[in-house]
Amino acid sequence: MRIVAWNIRAGGGRRVDAVARQLARWAPDVVARSEFRATAPSLALARALAAGGLSHQLTTADPARPGTNALLVAARWPLRRVRLRAEPGEPGRWLAAAVDAPLRLVLGAMHVPNRASGRKYPFLDAVLACARRWRLGPALLVGDTNSGRRGIDEEAPAFNTREEGWIDALAACGWRDAFRHLRADARAYTWYSPNGRNGFRIDQAFVNAALLAHLEEAAYLWGGAARRGRRDTLSDHAALLVDLAEV
Repeated sequence: MRIVAWNIRAGGGRRVDAVARQLARWAPDVVARSEFRATAPSLALARALAAGGLSHQLTTADPARPGTNALLVAARWPLRRVRLRAEPGEPGRWLAAAVDAPLRLVLGAMHVPNRASGRKYPFLDAVLACARRWRLGPALLVGDTNSGRRGIDEEAPAFNTREEGWIDALAACGWRDAFRHLRADARAYTWYSPNGRNGFRIDQAFVNAALLAHLEEAAYLWGGAARRGRRDTLSDHAALLVDLAEV
């Protein structure tokens, strides 16, 4: 099973056809998209995913606020929205879905607000509370967390002890950073600052103990980079591809 998590930047815009083609090349079974919107380009991309076999879809996009960033989860198998008592209070940026696949799991898609919003730490605390209380079997929490470890996940100082502590606290209750679990101290950056052009790894997948034995791969790829020679052709974020063995 392949899960692709990708912040597609501002709903996709004129890039949606190319984004759809890139997703098709990656051959995902489940897609979690951040910055999905209730706009014509985003909806066209959802239709393209459905035409490619990912016809089961859940979204937090609000037609009354089409320009607001939201989430989309699309899969080859039926999806069921899961409500958690401690889940973040921003419904547009959090979506937990049970995936009725051969390897059944729950996927928690998220797009964590940035620090300047003042809403980041309550969101992180809520995700951690869900992780600590987890009783729903195999699961992964995935998306744009706007967080990372100091030093190793940044080219210039940006992360703080609270954000790093959140990642440590997830590990302490059994949720492993999939990329770090497989690659330990390797460096990879998933977003680059537009001014300083410094890189940061702010997109992650956290796999719980019940799913960890199924983890085969977790890798970052830049859509369209090989074809046009630039990393941000399709989005300012790299996509995260997580491969899970079904048996």
